[in-house]
Amino acid sequence: MSDPADPIEVSIPEVKELRDAGADFLFIDCREPDEYAIAAIEGAQLLPMSTLAERVGELAGHEDRRVVIHCHKGGRSLRVANWLRQQGFARAQSMAGGIDQWAIDVEPGMARY
Repeated sequence: MSDPADPIEVSIPEVKELRDAGADFLFIDCREPDEYAIAAIEGAQLLPMSTLAERVGELAGHEDRRVVIHCHKGGRSLRVANWLRQQGFARAQSMAGGIDQWAIDVEPGMARY
């Protein structure tokens, strides 16, 4: 079951704070490789939603860690976070606004599409 301390969505400022502080969390980019080639957030591991079902084993051992997922705008990452929670990753969260909002709020020079 998910921890009430970990809502399904997490804000961009909170993710930036976690990353900047070197917090222990898994940061996953669930976009496709062609999107990742345009823009990527440093520290995020590419694990496309389209390959997640067959690659979920790569996340074994991280079930108790906080897992933050991002996509372009936040729709896919929310679906992935919900799916991961069903697979036993109780602390999976979607970064609200996605990389598009990250580019606006955190990295204004980042390519947008």
